[in-house]
Amino acid sequence: MESSSSFLPQISPHSFFPQKPSKWRNTTSHSTRIKCQKMYVPGFGEASPEAKAAKHLHDFFTYVAVRIVDAQLESYNFEGHAELQEFLEKHPLNDGDKFCADLMRESSRHKALALRILEVRSAYCKNDFEWDNLKRLASQMVEDRNTRLMRDYVSETILPTENES
Repeated sequence: MESSSSFLPQISPHSFFPQKPSKWRNTTSHSTRIKCQKMYVPGFGEASPEAKAAKHLHDFFTYVAVRIVDAQLESYNFEGHAELQEFLEKHPLNDGDKFCADLMRESSRHKALALRILEVRSAYCKNDFEWDNLKRLASQMVEDRNTRLMRDYVSETILPTENES
């Protein structure tokens, strides 16, 4: 009979992190790759951080589609442009799906605008949005802001010490 301590993580003197108990380790001899797990992010409930970001992007794509459709209407359909502007003044664009649902139910003319917005939103997401550029820009922004924040902190903590002497 195995002792209950075999289920506790074993601490290696060469590692900062506990190892999995031997019962959980991969015992196949051909598996020599290190298996890395991604970070667990607590506090997101039913959705992952990526799902939350996707929701924000979805709403942003609606905003972009509304801007595109509005610009198109401004150049060839002044009445449609005015109707969309009036609707925008009364209805927030925070939730893209709610905005489009409300627009569809306003009138048959507004329904046509909503369908056009849905069409443009889909096309922009699939064809025009530069996903690789988003990843590059987001990564660069994180690095730049981290560096700036650390530099600011260091300069705040070092400068008073130098002024005191």
